[in-house]
Amino acid sequence: MKDLRFGVVGLGLRVNLAEAAHRPGRGSVVAAVCDTDPATLKREAARFGDPVTSPDHRDLLGRDDLDAIIVLTPDDTHESIAVECLQAGKPLYLEKPLAITVEGCDAVLRAARDTGTRLYVGHNMRHMGVVRLMRDIIRRGDIGEPKTVWVRHFVGYGGDYYFKDWHADRTRTTGLLLQKAAHDLDVVHWLAGGYTTRVNAFGDLMVYGGLPRREPGTPRPDGWPRDHTWPPTAQRDLHHVVDVEDVSVMNMVLDNGVIAAYQQCHFTPDYVRNYTVIGTEGRLENFGDGPGATVKVWNTGPTGYRPDADITYRVPDATGSHGGADTRIIEEFARFAREGGPVDTSPVAARMSVAAGYMATRSLRDGGAPYDVPPLDPSLVAYFADDRR
Repeated sequence: MKDLRFGVVGLGLRVNLAEAAHRPGRGSVVAAVCDTDPATLKREAARFGDPVTSPDHRDLLGRDDLDAIIVLTPDDTHESIAVECLQAGKPLYLEKPLAITVEGCDAVLRAARDTGTRLYVGHNMRHMGVVRLMRDIIRRGDIGEPKTVWVRHFVGYGGDYYFKDWHADRTRTTGLLLQKAAHDLDVVHWLAGGYTTRVNAFGDLMVYGGLPRREPGTPRPDGWPRDHTWPPTAQRDLHHVVDVEDVSVMNMVLDNGVIAAYQQCHFTPDYVRNYTVIGTEGRLENFGDGPGATVKVWNTGPTGYRPDADITYRVPDATGSHGGADTRIIEEFARFAREGGPVDTSPVAARMSVAAGYMATRSLRDGGAPYDVPPLDPSLVAYFADDRR
């Protein structure tokens, strides 16, 4: 089978996904790369042998020798770059989030429909072993019908990962309840079998708002993001704009009646996600999401707390970033770009996770007022329901 030839736009923090796509002789190769920063372009292009290089993504769109485009740029560029790529008619992988507004998401979906171009959104948590294990337990009926989902997200490296660059600027992300939570909200929807219709949220900038910042145009510190600071109050050299919340809590009502809650904190000592799903006949909870992680199920009772649970599942070992999910999602995109057919991600689901996070951010900045999530145009829902899309 001939290797698919990918063009990659953006070689920053998400370049590991481009590396996962570069598998010469095994299905796909990165043949062209783009980044607006000359130093980054020169340094990172070497990962892929001798690809075509350009500072302008438009140079990649007209190339007949590229089969598909992978976009890994900062979030505020997703809408415009995605629309241009789709109009060029090449299958597109767009790293999450789909866009930073509901309107932006809908513009991307319309462009995919109007051009008939295949669109794949990189919600890679659907390929993480712990998430797939929880999904399989629920589908098997081990806890009955899901009724409520709770998620706690401890972001132990939050100060280093999200407050030293553009992530800290709400004009470029809307907020971390969208940018960071889009993955988790998508998983909530996937596990619960529905989409959020109404939200309310609270949040604040509790720790990082008053810490020393860099002057505009000043490079990030050497060693970032590999060097980490503890305690969080010792952080220095934050981005010159810091106006996103470092703590947020969000409540959701889904279209199937499920009630869900999500909590995020960026100054915890550990980095882990904790999911609890409670159904009509039991509950499950994950303990860790990396090597050695388990998912426990309690489905007899009632009793006091039993740490050994009724069933304990070990999450399958995996190698690579995000528990091996990045490799698997790129493999799925390559197959989708080549053949079409069903995949485990969905442009509609990607839009709905952004919409939930976007409206929740509006709520937390409006004193916790409840907001309805705008429904997606039914014609777009119907279009993307076709597995060939």
